[in-house]
Amino acid sequence: MKAIEIQNLVKTYGGGVQALKGIDLSVERGEFFGLLGPNGAGKSTTIGVISSLVLKTSGQVEVCGKNIDTELSAAKQYLGVVPQEFNFNQFEMCEQIVMNQAGYYGVLPAVARQRTAELFEQLGLSDKAKSPSRSLSGGMKRRLMIARALVHQPQVLILDEPTAGVDISLRRSMWTFLTEANKNGLTIILTTHYLEEAEALCERIAIIDQGEIIENAPTNKLLQKLSVEAFLLYGDYAGLVDLPELGEIQLTKVNDEVIEAELPKDVSMTDLMRALSEHGIEVDRMRNKTNRLEELFLRLVEK
Repeated sequence: MKAIEIQNLVKTYGGGVQALKGIDLSVERGEFFGLLGPNGAGKSTTIGVISSLVLKTSGQVEVCGKNIDTELSAAKQYLGVVPQEFNFNQFEMCEQIVMNQAGYYGVLPAVARQRTAELFEQLGLSDKAKSPSRSLSGGMKRRLMIARALVHQPQVLILDEPTAGVDISLRRSMWTFLTEANKNGLTIILTTHYLEEAEALCERIAIIDQGEIIENAPTNKLLQKLSVEAFLLYGDYAGLVDLPELGEIQLTKVNDEVIEAELPKDVSMTDLMRALSEHGIEVDRMRNKTNRLEELFLRLVEK
């Protein structure tokens, strides 16, 4: 049984705008799945349909085997959703926001209080439990929304750009929490504009554009479709005015300490280092450029 099973999903808004054009999509149980696409591609509409916030025009959607047309209440029990926008009472205590959510799912107050305390401990919110939510920073509010989505212990967590506007340290700690939750069996569906986030977290990625799925594959298989790979080379390049021409290898000076090198797949790192050495260019250290997925995403969308 799949965590999410979507067949021929169509959504047409007023005026004939077709947001989803008969997409098929499935997410395995326990998977960390990424759904990527430009603004207006259909990501939020897809999530809205799964969570019953958007009425579909046609097609079939199942959540853990429960059809949202005939077993909506049961399907919603399996879901936890973290939307893009903050949608809680800004004057209510953080603890009460999460406990109220638990009550909507029939969780007894004593159990809800215990689960809330555990989630707040894991998410670094314990000292904010009795504070009004408006006193939280943006990153803390994101964590509060995750706690609220998980308090009824769903099997599937949907995260719609959960780290938007979150600083790097908070984002990294959120990654750690989500990775651990996924290892413990939670299925996670992530939409994000931080493509390095999808590359770091997701086992499989689907790319949607103009209401159609244009790619759906394991992350490593997607990255193999890149015809070139980019590396950042670090060293002392202050005196380097003109970069040598190295045939298929493209060099770009980023600043006095960094050169970017683009290599076709048939050119090895040994070939690169040999060519640089022949021109007297020394490399102290190097790393893959982190936007490999972004490059692939742009190429697929442009096609």
